[in-house]
Amino acid sequence: METYNQEKIFEILSKKSEDKFIQIQRILSKMDSHEIAHCLESTPSEQRKVIWSIIDKSNEADVLSELGEEIQQDLFDEISNEELLDLVQNLELDEMVDILQNLPQQRISFLLSKMTKIDRERVEMVLEYPEDSAGGLLNNDIISVQQDSTLNLVLEYLRSIGDIPENTDKLFVVSKNNNFIGELKISKIISSNPELKVSDVMNDKPHSFMVNESDKEVSKFFEQNDLISAAVVNDKNELIGRITIDDVVDVIIEDADQNFLSMAGIAEDTFSPPARAARKRIVWLGLNLITAFVAALAINIFQDAIDKIVYLAVLMPIVASMGGVAATQTLTIVLRGLTLEQISNSNLGWLFKRELAVAILNGIILSFIISLVTYVWFNQLILSALIAAAMIINLLSSVVAGVFVPIILRRLNQDPAIAGSVIVTTVTDVVGFVSFLGLATIFLL
Repeated sequence: METYNQEKIFEILSKKSEDKFIQIQRILSKMDSHEIAHCLESTPSEQRKVIWSIIDKSNEADVLSELGEEIQQDLFDEISNEELLDLVQNLELDEMVDILQNLPQQRISFLLSKMTKIDRERVEMVLEYPEDSAGGLLNNDIISVQQDSTLNLVLEYLRSIGDIPENTDKLFVVSKNNNFIGELKISKIISSNPELKVSDVMNDKPHSFMVNESDKEVSKFFEQNDLISAAVVNDKNELIGRITIDDVVDVIIEDADQNFLSMAGIAEDTFSPPARAARKRIVWLGLNLITAFVAALAINIFQDAIDKIVYLAVLMPIVASMGGVAATQTLTIVLRGLTLEQISNSNLGWLFKRELAVAILNGIILSFIISLVTYVWFNQLILSALIAAAMIINLLSSVVAGVFVPIILRRLNQDPAIAGSVIVTTVTDVVGFVSFLGLATIFLL
């Protein structure tokens, strides 16, 4: 249904119809905020602004919070400060902060100055923390109780509140000084004797996150322990908020998206304008151009051998290409292990040996195939043996590069997903060319 609505909107936009805006508005009214956000993300920039202008005002805040950072920034030019203030004030704290963090400082200051003192203090508290930390994810829509209260009193308190915040699977137990001391599950409140005290049924050894903990650590712990919500405390162990599963899922999706795009050196909206996309890709392409020159220099060393034995030029891309593909496979495995924090000093050696064994096994099979094809093609036994040897050498180098390049980059505080593939491919290209052409120079000239 979502895809159908999208295609219908695109079809209407492409036509010159007097009532096309009314038609689109009618379709949008049947879509929820997530569907509209997906539609905007699937639309080129100019059409996106047209659709945004038609969205019902009551739905704009939820749609805006669903959009990615770059698309939000693209739409901010269409929204005045007064309109933006109305939008963000209808959002939950974490969603409000996510949007404010994408704004220029001047607009943030204006919006904060127009908020009530309580809202401003709440927002400024979260803005103090880095976006990729537990503090940047927290929401202060928490329900806290004290341990000497009875469950019956807690139930009455919950009834007096009315609607409890979404993803509330537990209440947080605090001391009179707001120190975090435990968790009380909603299921315990319902199933236990109402005369019991909170201290009788609460979990007095709960896990809480410090405000400065990495969002990756938070998402990993949520995934490992199947959490729905968890407390966030400061260095005095005071309860300042909670993190919920919906925000953790956003972190996981964003990290996966960034890692995927970083592998190709891309960080852009799918439908961003050509000039913006070109500007973001040129650095990556320039880096690849430099590495291409490095590989060309390696080939140039053996120019005499290529001039005398022309078919070396036909065969040498095979060796380099196979090494590059094998290195990318190993690199992907290692990047995944690093992202999931599965790789450590204790198991790195085992992983390297495993990848080395895989390279040897694949090397034996592939070198036999390539040597057989080479012999049938050129009818030269020595050449067949040389390309087989070069293939094995390059597959072994692909393991060394694929395993250790991302490890080294991580320890140098560089993103291995961005730089890893360039370095690894360059290594296998150079080793492939040098090993094959070097052996040919020794044995065929």
